[in-house]
Amino acid sequence: MKILGIIPARYASSRFPGKPLADICGKPMILRVCERAEMSKSLNAVIVATDDERIFDCVKRSGRIAVMTGSNLPNGTARCEEALRLYGEDFDAVINIQGDEPMLDPLMIDETAGLLEEDYCATLCRELHDGVSNPNIVKVVMSQNGYAMYFSRSLIPFNRSQKESVKIYQHIGIYGYSAEFLRKYVRMNDTPLSMAESLEQLKILENGYRIRIKVTASEAHNIGVDTPEDLEKVNVMINAGL
Repeated sequence: MKILGIIPARYASSRFPGKPLADICGKPMILRVCERAEMSKSLNAVIVATDDERIFDCVKRSGRIAVMTGSNLPNGTARCEEALRLYGEDFDAVINIQGDEPMLDPLMIDETAGLLEEDYCATLCRELHDGVSNPNIVKVVMSQNGYAMYFSRSLIPFNRSQKESVKIYQHIGIYGYSAEFLRKYVRMNDTPLSMAESLEQLKILENGYRIRIKVTASEAHNIGVDTPEDLEKVNVMINAGL
């Protein structure tokens, strides 16, 4: 299977403008993410999909591949689909890699790629111990045969009986799609639950498609950089060799 890793990156951000170019120990964050993705054993190529010339030029100067996509795309998934078309090379599948996770464990990319050997859509999760009531942490419940049943910002499941030990799982925002399903996915309209939860992936479930999901074996510190305070935490951790 030929798999393309795509890192969507926008300059505009309400909480942290210019985030992809933020300095992390002397290197722009987008290049940190590229380096992590390039460590994967499963990707045949890694590209950055952006709508900003500053990010485009930064990536190109590093000797890597960047694709300029439209500025009015609704989300990173649509940016991935357009980048796949613009890149002009045939791939069987795409892995959407978050551009604000400079400490991403390449193992997660390989795990997602492994799931794509069996299915058209895949993602990961990990057991959650802290922040179970935090709406910014997306929870997921899954079936016994390894498919996502629902994603929510609320606590799921709610252990009403307290008689059984029930694990809570946090969704990890890495997605894999077959190229065919990605093209189909971006044509789906928003659905009631996806709008209510503000979780794009619920469109897949509401339209009757399945999402293969696996509990990652990675124990890495995956910190998404959403604010300057998050950036400082990452700088400290990388300086400490974590």
